[in-house]
This record gives sequence, structure tokens and C-alpha cells, in this order.
Amino acid sequence: MDTDAAITEFWAGARKALPGLPENPAVAWSFGATPKHADELLNLVLEGTKTGTASSLWDHHTTGEPIPYVGEHSIILDGQGSPRAIIETYDVQIALFTEVTAEHAHAEGEGDRTLKAWREIHREFWKKYSESPKGFREDMPVVCERFRVIYRGDPGN
Repeated sequence: MDTDAAITEFWAGARKALPGLPENPAVAWSFGATPKHADELLNLVLEGTKTGTASSLWDHHTTGEPIPYVGEHSIILDGQGSPRAIIETYDVQIALFTEVTAEHAHAEGEGDRTLKAWREIHREFWKKYSESPKGFREDMPVVCERFRVIYRGDPGN
């Protein structure tokens, strides 16, 4: 099954379980920058450890990708591009990299969940994968998003 058909089928199943979802599927994306990273982060989401994520505001400006908003639904893909979950964003804050809170770092669920680990992981991530010509800087604006899983699909979808 191609990815678009899989997403359409996944969304239809979610709408049966959650009739309030809109007719058209949400935007589908995966966490991280590699298939392995996408799977690792998806597993943290599915086990309930990861309830937050962060993105570079500069990357949003460079790519034209919209900034997440409260009430937004997203279809989360695994590393192979298969839909696995739907999340709903319930909080969005923009903070400088150095002002991201320990609470947000913990919600992201990576490493030992400390702010120190969050900074190390994200500093390296944005140095390597930033889509903005500005790259990474300590004073860069970061979009801090909090979400909840509202639907889980079967791994075979």
C-alpha cells in the first residue's frame, strides 16, 4: 500500500474511533531526521514517555512549514513512513534555546530527561540537521510543543 493510501485508511479508522476528527487527514510526519531516530522517538511517544517536542523557529521560517498550534492534530509516522499514532497539540511556547525549561526537557523524554541532556541532544541535532542557513545558535528561538496521543494504530497498518 502506498503511503497516501495508508494514511487515508489510517485516518478513516481513527475517525471511526473518534468521530469528532475532521474529514480530511491531518498532516503526517515523523520525529527526528533519520528512520532509526523516527522509530526511537515514536516508541517513546507510544509508551507515554515523550509528550513534547521542539523545533527551530528558524527552520520553520526557512522551509515554510507552519508553526504548530493548540488543537492541531498530526499523524505520526514510523521510520518507514507508516502511520502509527495521532497526536493533539495542547500547548505551544516559543523560547530561546537557553530558556527552554527543565519541565519541557523532561516532557521530551530523551536521554536521562534532564535539561542538560536536552541541550546536548538538541544542540548536536540542530548543528547537524538544521534547515536554516542560520544553523544552531545558543540564542535561537525554539518552538516548544506539548501533545497527547489521541489514537494509536496497529503496527501492521
